[in-house]
Amino acid sequence: MTATVAVDHPAGARPVRVSVARGYRFELVKLVSQWRIRLAVLACWLAPGLFVAAVSQQSTLPTDTLFGRWMHATGWAGPLVMLGFAGTWALPLLTSLVAGDVFASEDRLGTWRHLLVAVRSPRRIFAAKALASLTVILLLVAGLACSSAAGGLATVGNRPLVGLDGHLLTPSDAAGRVLLAWVCVLAPTLALAAIGLLGSVVLGRSPMGLLLPALVALAMQLAQMLPLPVAVRLALPGYAFISWNGLFTGPAQLGPLLIGIAVGLVWAVTATALAYLLFLRRDFTNPTDDGSGRRAVTAAVLPLAGLVAAGVAVVAASTTATATGSGITQDKVQGSVATAFAHLYRMQTEQLHRPAVTEAQLRATAACTKGSVRVAAEGPGNDWRCVVSWHLPGVEATGTAIYQLDVTADGRFVADGDGPKEVNGYFLVRTPNGDAPNPLWQFDGNVELLRTSKG
Repeated sequence: MTATVAVDHPAGARPVRVSVARGYRFELVKLVSQWRIRLAVLACWLAPGLFVAAVSQQSTLPTDTLFGRWMHATGWAGPLVMLGFAGTWALPLLTSLVAGDVFASEDRLGTWRHLLVAVRSPRRIFAAKALASLTVILLLVAGLACSSAAGGLATVGNRPLVGLDGHLLTPSDAAGRVLLAWVCVLAPTLALAAIGLLGSVVLGRSPMGLLLPALVALAMQLAQMLPLPVAVRLALPGYAFISWNGLFTGPAQLGPLLIGIAVGLVWAVTATALAYLLFLRRDFTNPTDDGSGRRAVTAAVLPLAGLVAAGVAVVAASTTATATGSGITQDKVQGSVATAFAHLYRMQTEQLHRPAVTEAQLRATAACTKGSVRVAAEGPGNDWRCVVSWHLPGVEATGTAIYQLDVTADGRFVADGDGPKEVNGYFLVRTPNGDAPNPLWQFDGNVELLRTSKG
């Protein structure tokens, strides 16, 4: 039940109503006055730029990270590398630091009574704290994006970016998609922030409230590594941390991305509403009540578990039959490899100053197998093998090249050239920006797990 705190006022005086705006400014000042929040803001606005600038100057690049192999070629690869790191580690930890402690700090300090006397409304207190934590989180995310982009552009320059299907994005197009990718990850970030608010309300003084967003994010990352059905994968609130990859293909793979954003926003609204209702039911007149009762924990966990089940059912019902499996099939892998090879072959032709050729003239195709002939060619694994064939104008012989593929459960793959060495072996080519590895030697790609929708 909501507590009412009696306050004595001078005769004829009326209690002053503290607005949400005033409460918001007060809570924002409280947050930014903490040394750990100031340190986090400073780190987010400085460290990414320094990191991207330093890595871009190294001879060895983080090729195991998406877009890491292009950090020498364009400044727009740096913020995408940072985005991959942020979605895995930085953003879950930052939401834990801010939202996971915004209510629990009052329990540890024993200041609820003073805050209620000043504001006289638990509803306005909740709104002010939620808005203040949201503001700080947005400031941190903006720092990560702006700093990493500034570091890349200052070090490497505003140059075209190679997409995940091998096609070249102009600098302006790359800038727009990088910005959009960072905006898209706000949805799962808000979901983690709402989970942090819920944990801070429910668990009170317990340190588990502070760690809850990071633990939930870790569990979602482990789930994304498993060969789960596509419907389950898309129903998890952290999928938009991965599905932004689809922005860098032609055409863009928007289906999984939009579903991931919608799921993240639904989780954000649901978890915030649960935190709000549980906060209003708390007995603030009892100094030993920190909201961490068994009923409160149950009331928080069961609705979120039901939300996962409902999300799986909705995604499965509103998408094609491919949502019942891994989404990684032979024809999808073959199409993705052939498309990327054709785009990169054209790039290699230009770099080697050979006669120009178009993707239509190449007519590239791929024949892919997985493991032995007894194993169905579907699902993730590092045992994919593809033979790419293409044709050159005026040449009767068909060119072939072999690639070994490592396909992960989320649809990303790395193709490693396995001959002939004149086509996809390792050698340096001279570009206007300096020597670079043969673009057909190794390249990243993305298999769209959910290609079409019903109807």
